[in-house]
Amino acid sequence: MTSRYQPPPIIKAAEFLLVEIEKAVRQFPRYHRYQVGADLRRQAMTVYSNANRAWSDRARQAELVAQLVWDIDALKQHLQLAKLLRAFNSFRRFEMLIRLAAELGAQAGGWKRRFSTPNAQNAQANRVAQCGQKLSTRATPAGVNP
Repeated sequence: MTSRYQPPPIIKAAEFLLVEIEKAVRQFPRYHRYQVGADLRRQAMTVYSNANRAWSDRARQAELVAQLVWDIDALKQHLQLAKLLRAFNSFRRFEMLIRLAAELGAQAGGWKRRFSTPNAQNAQANRVAQCGQKLSTRATPAGVNP
């Protein structure tokens, strides 16, 4: 569990992906560097800043995390497009970046699921406590369920 002052692992992963995309774009051919590369860099920066915003803004965290998931999907599409245009100097570089983006997407998806389906321990905290259901009473025999 991260503290209030230490960012969660998803932010470090987004930062690492941003740095690796910056390094990859530097090696793009000039033709791709200024259009496809700029789009990739911009989308990676959007993912990084939205991850930071989702972590720090507790009041709107659920909607910001949902937006983060969409932004990561858009980043993966930009990476696929750059591969199709043969902007990467090697397939290995693309493969590493797409794996990092997929891991980041898995982390963001897990973070989003935390808001949509509460786990069993936290479900009781959100509702009024209820008594257990009676399975049988003295009036009914033990072998018969009502």
